Amino acid sequence: MSETHAQTVAFVRDTMLPPAPPPIAEAGVVKWLRENLFSGPVNTVLTLLALAIVWFMLRHFGDWFSHSVWNADSLSQCRQIIAETWGEGQRGACFAVIRERWNQYMFGFYPPALYWRPTMGFGLLFVALAPVLFSESQKIRRTVLIVTTVLTLWMMLRLNAPGAWMIFAAVVFLGGLLISERNVSWLLIFSVLYPFLGVWFLWGGSLWSPIMALAGPLLGLLAWRLVARFIPLLAPVAGAVVTFGWWLLYSARAARDAENLLSFAIPFVRSDQFGGFLLSITIGLAGIAMSLPLGIILALARRSDMFLVKSLAVMFIEFIRGVPLITLLFVASLLLNYFLPPGTNFDIILRVIIMVTIFAAAYMAEVIRGGLAALPRGQYEAADSLGLDYWKAQRLIILPQALKISIPGIVSTFIGMFKDTTLVTFVGLYDPLKSMSDAVRASVSWKGIYWEPYIFVGVIFFIICFGMSRYSMYLERRLARDHR
Repeated sequence: MSETHAQTVAFVRDTMLPPAPPPIAEAGVVKWLRENLFSGPVNTVLTLLALAIVWFMLRHFGDWFSHSVWNADSLSQCRQIIAETWGEGQRGACFAVIRERWNQYMFGFYPPALYWRPTMGFGLLFVALAPVLFSESQKIRRTVLIVTTVLTLWMMLRLNAPGAWMIFAAVVFLGGLLISERNVSWLLIFSVLYPFLGVWFLWGGSLWSPIMALAGPLLGLLAWRLVARFIPLLAPVAGAVVTFGWWLLYSARAARDAENLLSFAIPFVRSDQFGGFLLSITIGLAGIAMSLPLGIILALARRSDMFLVKSLAVMFIEFIRGVPLITLLFVASLLLNYFLPPGTNFDIILRVIIMVTIFAAAYMAEVIRGGLAALPRGQYEAADSLGLDYWKAQRLIILPQALKISIPGIVSTFIGMFKDTTLVTFVGLYDPLKSMSDAVRASVSWKGIYWEPYIFVGVIFFIICFGMSRYSMYLERRLARDHR
């Protein structure tokens, strides 16, 4: 053993060692594979199993997709092109049916000359949603509005929209863009007006009908204010009675009289001409917009200390949750007419929207009730200590936190409801999945085609639902759910 101890030897290196690459196992593809695919025995087995599934899918369906035909006039022509290109006995998908029937899958039996109307209405929807969905990020809001403006005007031009409506759409888009740059909260006025304008764009008819429908809540609010001065407890009841009374008794007649005096009408489109994704998106958006506030009210009612309010809310929620949606759709289609006055013409799409909204609201109430129950007791005590009344405490302290917690469940309910819109096929409406595909197959040219329509509809549904899921993730990050 040396007598010289290492700690007693002074050594200072005066040259730098050349940089060396990290070990192969700690960098590059090998590191990524080791950490993400083969990090342990279980993950290794699952990775190999997933690779086997991918190989099986490619082995059995790869040629079917790779031999697909996108330009043909019939199924027999597709088969002929596949045989001439890839040889006799080869198989391939015939996505040419999607190319030829694109408009039918998008708009159903909507008049082709009026395709620009739902296109414009869907584009203006993003202007209405900008202050609601993208109020915090000016960059995202600007990008969404610019892309929507360009795409909508381009599609309206391709669909031969009248020049006056092109100017109207351009003015609204540019006005919305400028207002969002100055003060995005001013766009909330358009957000309130859009549901009435959207109905007019889709169904057409007299502009006085949505105006008179909008007058109902305004009259209800006026009645609320007047009654609140004398009997505050009855003010909400008075507002609701005046609103629904106006809608049921006077709105239609007032719109008809106003139309006779000054006409603002565009061609009317019947509800049975709606179909495809236009029908699904209309029902889905209306259900989403109305089921959230109704679900909040039901959740608060279920947690109320008032026995009668709580009991009614519990009975309603449990009854709706215990009944399949298809049963409610049959009620909307068949039984509801028996309870309406003779001669009443209640639109079938409106009936379906009401039932879908009720169904989604019952599930929404339970999701929000979970968020309310997750809040610590101290939040309620803090609201009480500030001297806030019930509604102010709910609006300013309780509900924002409960909704923030419930975001994943709320979006999951929205996605489920949007996919359930395909069930309207059982009440005679042309959903994009079954009814529209059956209508396409009824043609002699495309008789025998099977998987291609289902794949196309599934891809569109996936894109929309995936977009909703990604937005919920963005919303969670924006609201910082972890209370950092």
